[in-house]
Amino acid sequence: MTIPSIQRLSGVHGAIALASERTGIDFNYLLGQAQVESGLRTDARAGTSSATGLYQFIEQSWLGVVKQHGAEHGLGWAADSIKQTAGGRYVVGDPALRSQILGLRSNATAASLMAAEHASDNKAALEARLDRPATGTDLYMAHFLGLGGAKKFLSAMDANSGRSAASLFPAAARANHNVFYANDGSPRSLGEVYQRFAAKLDKGAAAGGGTGLASDALDPSGNGTAIGADPDVEVVLGTEAQGGDRQWLASTLAQINAAKPTSAAALLRPNPENARLAYLMLARLGG
Repeated sequence: MTIPSIQRLSGVHGAIALASERTGIDFNYLLGQAQVESGLRTDARAGTSSATGLYQFIEQSWLGVVKQHGAEHGLGWAADSIKQTAGGRYVVGDPALRSQILGLRSNATAASLMAAEHASDNKAALEARLDRPATGTDLYMAHFLGLGGAKKFLSAMDANSGRSAASLFPAAARANHNVFYANDGSPRSLGEVYQRFAAKLDKGAAAGGGTGLASDALDPSGNGTAIGADPDVEVVLGTEAQGGDRQWLASTLAQINAAKPTSAAALLRPNPENARLAYLMLARLGG
């Protein structure tokens, strides 16, 4: 898998390429997922849930991944503001700040980075359970059914791919009839559901301009690049930012890109307030 040059990409494609570079998650998979979820629209909103943005994160999923990985990508101000209750729910005490953090779901850079980190976490968990390399379709099953559901689905499919998927996931089947049942009403097998998702991902990647399969084996080359570790990787702004706003934002994000590890245990980071302002302005400008 070759990651497209970020310097040659802008907007959504540049954000996805950046996320791929920094996490090691395959570019074509991330592109295919975004196309399937939102049609590559950063302002996409679901009519039946809180799902919003390029990767259609619901509120709790977004707060959870930002809490876990935000600080790695200049969002430490957001991660520090998110608390987890005894019951496992993620909350933000300040309503205005909560709104700002949730608003970042519509920011291509923030959404792509968090989607890639979430996929990376699922990849590690699935590979530990399945004892084989994960594919892009495996990751999408985790997105669709949750990690626990994906483990159950993939383990059952390995044992008997012809088993009815609806019999194993009756609640999901009731909510997603067209996924689990054919047009004639007959139940689809686990293997058939899996292959339909694989085809959907590949079609999405191709529609988004990808040059490889999204459903196939993921890039085995390594762990990706930590933020700031590669001086040749830059955040490329969308075309929406103009004039003084664009110049100021470019300067601020340059601080984020210029941050370099000083040792294995220490990482020089930009001023948290500048990082916060940069991401908030990107969201406001539609970057």
